[in-house]
Amino acid sequence: MDKPNIDELLASTDVNGSIIELDNYVCELCEWGESLDKLSVPQKAFYYNQELEREINNGGFEQYFSNSSGSYAHETVESLNAIGASRTAAILYDANEQFPGGLVPKSTEKREELMLDLWPDGNSLWEELETRFFAYEDNLNALHLAFVKANRESF
Repeated sequence: MDKPNIDELLASTDVNGSIIELDNYVCELCEWGESLDKLSVPQKAFYYNQELEREINNGGFEQYFSNSSGSYAHETVESLNAIGASRTAAILYDANEQFPGGLVPKSTEKREELMLDLWPDGNSLWEELETRFFAYEDNLNALHLAFVKANRESF
């Protein structure tokens, strides 16, 4: 994939389209998470945040934590704060706190093992966290574009 024209994306009125194009570019750079070391620090922050949003929108926190995206749950709290999405960071922090000691294991297998106890039938905590997330108290797209603009040289 060719590097997108950052100036055009930042000037576009299609904010969602700009985010999608940037996300596709960053995902291809890191081979869809297989080579995160190829990303700059700002690109990693963007990647972590997009992974969170993508997974939560597709299957809630259960999907987020059961996939590779959950390996970076703590880094994602930091990356959300880095773009100014403190309310969304607080939601993910609260979700992370459900794991023993508030520590989300890096290992997908270990997370899945723990999740059997964390997601009992009728547990409304996860529904509450997802409802809070879907309220989008932070305008993630606008915050991401401002972050990209401030870190233009890294994209």
